[in-house]
Amino acid sequence: MCRLFNVTGRVQGVFFRVSTRDVASPLGLNGHSINLPDGSVEVRACGDDTAIDQLQAWLHEGPPHANVSAVNERLTACTAPARFNTG
Repeated sequence: MCRLFNVTGRVQGVFFRVSTRDVASPLGLNGHSINLPDGSVEVRACGDDTAIDQLQAWLHEGPPHANVSAVNERLTACTAPARFNTG
């Protein structure tokens, strides 16, 4: 199971990518979090559906200095690396 999230708001320059990795890795998820040119962050999460749900709930809040305005989601092919990466 893999899901692709697009997180918008004040999500760049606030340690969003690293914080996402720090939440996803202990959940046993693989994937990535990368900054996109439009100012959003893309998060690909692959693994247990319950763990992805936990990450998704966290994405709506993000790290302390983030201000998340929306989290959009879609299913995606499982092409994640063997661990969680930040790009």
